[in-house]
Amino acid sequence: MKRIVILGGGESGVGAAVLAKDKGFDVFLSDFGTIPAGYREQLERENIPFEDGGHTEELILNADEIIKSPGVAPTVPIMQKVLAKGIPVISEIEFAGRYTDAKMVCITGSNGKTTTTLLTYHILKNAGINVGLAGNVGKSLALQVARDHHDVYVIELSSFQLENMYEFKANIAVMLNITPDHLDRYEYKMQNYINAKFRIIRNQTHEDAFIFWQDDPVIQAQLQSIKTEARLYPFSERYEPGCDAFVDDNGELRLNTSHTSLAMPREDLSLSGLHNLFNSMAAGLSACLLDIKKDDIRRSLEDFEGVEHRLEYVATVGGVRYINDSKATNVNSCWYALESMPKGVVLILGGKDKGNDYTEIEPLVREKVRAVVCMGKDNSKLLDFFTGKVEAIYDTHSLQDAVDTCAEIAKEGETVLLSPCCASFDLFKSYEDRGRQFKDAVKRMNNE
Repeated sequence: MKRIVILGGGESGVGAAVLAKDKGFDVFLSDFGTIPAGYREQLERENIPFEDGGHTEELILNADEIIKSPGVAPTVPIMQKVLAKGIPVISEIEFAGRYTDAKMVCITGSNGKTTTTLLTYHILKNAGINVGLAGNVGKSLALQVARDHHDVYVIELSSFQLENMYEFKANIAVMLNITPDHLDRYEYKMQNYINAKFRIIRNQTHEDAFIFWQDDPVIQAQLQSIKTEARLYPFSERYEPGCDAFVDDNGELRLNTSHTSLAMPREDLSLSGLHNLFNSMAAGLSACLLDIKKDDIRRSLEDFEGVEHRLEYVATVGGVRYINDSKATNVNSCWYALESMPKGVVLILGGKDKGNDYTEIEPLVREKVRAVVCMGKDNSKLLDFFTGKVEAIYDTHSLQDAVDTCAEIAKEGETVLLSPCCASFDLFKSYEDRGRQFKDAVKRMNNE
């Protein structure tokens, strides 16, 4: 009997374990940390053997194949031993793809993935499609393939998830943008990160589609150096030759594919800002290629309600607007946030720096930001970079101090924007934890 070992006891790992058990494999799951209670109970219910709090090498290195959760870096000691032994390593998405013939709509990009994934899912669900949501959002793809079959899956894929995909194929692949992110995982080499992202079009044939932002210089350069059989569907803010989605001179969003042509006023889109225009174009093109009716696409683009922690309005206190953009864990995410803001921003930055280069946001900071509030264990890099580029800069080391400082300095009509540019792990469990704490602090202030 083939032995499958799963590394990581979170959503993807436990889902993979259930599917492997259902397919009759000898399954074992190992997590170096603590498996959360809900997942532990699920493994016990399914009678799947597991361990946490460390890896027992003899129970792992006897595997015929290893399914690695995306959060397990290839550099950790157990992975080095696995690779030295030549045991094949795949991702949960790769494993799940072996057991379903459902259509796969796969979405990646340094920014905008979650919004685009949820918007695409929203359009298909509202159109009556039997659709599943998977990857970085929703339930594990493997668990759904095992227990809850769908005709189409909309999957948000990070570079980490794409790393160990080999035979898997996206029927529709979406690439929103590529900017430096997670470079600490990629030996600080941008090309390694680009190569991971471009695995999304691996195995695509002339029957498949690749939707991408026409004006992204990194995507364009990579397309010059690789070959794909997929049909290309570029989108752009304004009409450019060959573009399949753009806004015309009358302010109409136009989506054109061989399947469907659709036009609607840009101002009717539920999501505002240039980044969300691109997200709407990518989701709209995906829906067109799946033959969703124009009216269904239009209606869903008009009534979608955004994503928590991404440019999320929290409250107006004392004439100051508070916006939660905790999901901005890289510099380019913050760029998109600032691009959509009026002048007069008090910007909260800081957290675990992933090798960030802040020059990308410097012009927008100079144009729109009056004050920067740094919030992290170590703010020295931020203080060095932004001092002298804004009217005032503050050094705080907790969320409460940061919010109190903002309340003190923000003037009526201004916007306090939490868009940290950094990972959350210095002070918080996750970007969600950071965003929730921010919202709670603002709401307390509002109640007072």
